[in-house]
Formats: sequence, structure tokens, C-alpha cells
Amino acid sequence: MSVKPVEERTYGNLQVKVFATKQDLGMAAAEAAAEHVQALQQQSDNVNLMFSTGASQFEFVAALQDQKEVDWSRIAAFHLDEYKDMSDQHPASFRLWLRTRVEEPLKPGLFHYIEGDAPDIDAELARYTELLLANPIDLGFIGIGENGHIAFNDPPVADFADPKVIKIVELDEACRRQQLGEGWFPTLDDVPKEALSLTIPTIMKCRKIISVVPDRRKAEAVKNALEGPVATSCPASVLRTHADVTLFLDADSASLLSR
Repeated sequence: MSVKPVEERTYGNLQVKVFATKQDLGMAAAEAAAEHVQALQQQSDNVNLMFSTGASQFEFVAALQDQKEVDWSRIAAFHLDEYKDMSDQHPASFRLWLRTRVEEPLKPGLFHYIEGDAPDIDAELARYTELLLANPIDLGFIGIGENGHIAFNDPPVADFADPKVIKIVELDEACRRQQLGEGWFPTLDDVPKEALSLTIPTIMKCRKIISVVPDRRKAEAVKNALEGPVATSCPASVLRTHADVTLFLDADSASLLSR
């Protein structure tokens, strides 16, 4: 049975659905994703999906495993970002996160990873650029960081008109503290200072976006994204200008929105 939101709102083009718990949120977002993918698979042999990572996505990706009607063998998966110079065996690696939580349980036909520890980073950026240009993303699962970032486009480096598809970015301290707070690293000094990240225009080219954002620690970023100016001070605010985006919140992440 579908989980019903306790509240629905609209901000610009952005549809907001608020759920009582993050478990409900995860199930509802997974159902919405599966319904859209099924519709796409009736029209095309292959569907391209973009995945976010991090603690906020746990319930959502777990609930995807219950969507048995999706033919994962006809899906190609991509991801948003990876730490620079980090092995895919490191516990904080986004490739490891995706391999264990998405690729192994769901078994998509293809998974195109960003190799953050590639010996030639410029060549890796060029390779992933070509992949994305050749494979437009049908559905992107885009999270929002505590500082309002999407992917690793933190406020100091976010550019709504970025000419690049993917680039090396410097992570700001708020972003690095989020990674520490989620338990991925033992100390702040252990959190990398650079990453490879898709740019904001690349994310905005996803034909449809489902944004999964639970937890009280995201409430300020959600408020700024929905009720503040569309500006790089809160990069996620640009989602309000996308033609087809739904933001899934729980009661905690929606707690600071105006009533």
C-alpha cells in the first residue's frame, strides 16, 4: 500500500511531499521512482539513473529493493561525486557505498563510477564527461547537504552557469563537518579537502529529479532552498527552477518551513 504524505506544497516548479517519518519518506520515494522507471521502460530499452549517497539515502535505497517490478537489468546507473585520491575500498568511498547498497542488491545492467583515485584525473574527468553527454539522465536522485549543496557544489564553488560537466572542487568546512558528523571519518583532519563533482548544470539536465531529504539536521538547508532566494548561497535553491522535481521530506526536515 502506498504511503500517503501528511502535507503537500509547491514552491515554484518544485513539488514538496512531507511524511511523518523518514521510513515513510523512503518507501514513498522508492514507490514514486519505481513507477516512473516502469513508465520509462515501456518506452525505451534503457533507462539512465543518477544516485546520491550518504546517510540520508539509507531508507530510500533500501526501499528500492522492494520494487520488484523494475527491470534493473535495463538500467544504467551513474553517481554524483567521489572524493579525490580515495580508494574504492575506503569505508567512506561513495563507490563502496553504491556498490554495497545499490549495485550488489539491485544489479543494474551497468554502473558507471567516478574513479576518484584515477592516476590521471584529467583523463577521468574527460571520460565521465563523455559518458554523461552520450547518456542523458532520465531520473536523478539528488540529495541536499546541510550547507545546501547538491553533489559537492558547496556555496563557495557552486555555479549555476558552470560550463563544465564534472570538475574538481574544494570542500568547505561545513560540508566536511557533515561527513564527520555522519560517522564516515574519525577526525575532521581525515575528511578529504577535494572531490570530483558533477556541476549544477549537469544535475539540472536530469529529465526528472526526486530529492530525498530527511532529518532535523537538514531543516535549515530545506528552509533556505525553498523559502530563500534562488542563489548559490544555498545551491539547492536552483531546484525550484527545474521543470520536474519532487522533494520528499519528513516531519523533521520540514520543521522550519513557514506555516
